[in-house]
Amino acid sequence: MERTYLMVKPDGVQRNLTGEIISRFEKKGFKIIGLKMFKITRELAEKHYGEHIGKPFFTSLVDYITSGPVVGIVVEGKNVVSAAREMMGATDPLKAAPGTIRSSYGIDIGRNVIHGSDSVTSSAREIAIFFKEGELVEYSRDLDRWIYE
Repeated sequence: MERTYLMVKPDGVQRNLTGEIISRFEKKGFKIIGLKMFKITRELAEKHYGEHIGKPFFTSLVDYITSGPVVGIVVEGKNVVSAAREMMGATDPLKAAPGTIRSSYGIDIGRNVIHGSDSVTSSAREIAIFFKEGELVEYSRDLDRWIYE
């Protein structure tokens, strides 16, 4: 099973969308194995968005993600990275497919309510940034036999 890192961004938390977003992933059949609300420090934000250092939007991106609480989520399931990306929709909510999270709740590219890892490699890196060893919960669900062949 794959794991991915999702984050309800400050605008999603402020707009009370956390429960709705979590619910979509649970209803899809994915298993939440890590969940916490916290405020990202500048140091963590810069580490998280490290590939964007030097780009014109880097400072505003860090300012935004550190502006309020976020909810970090680790989700586990078959092909969860690509499925989560599809469920979230395009980064620009105006270009996101109808019914996706960003299409449903976003209007502006800079306030698109959710972040999700873009690869298995990124997932592992981002999970390690935001979750300490022992914070992820391993458990089995009887439900899984109804979800996976």
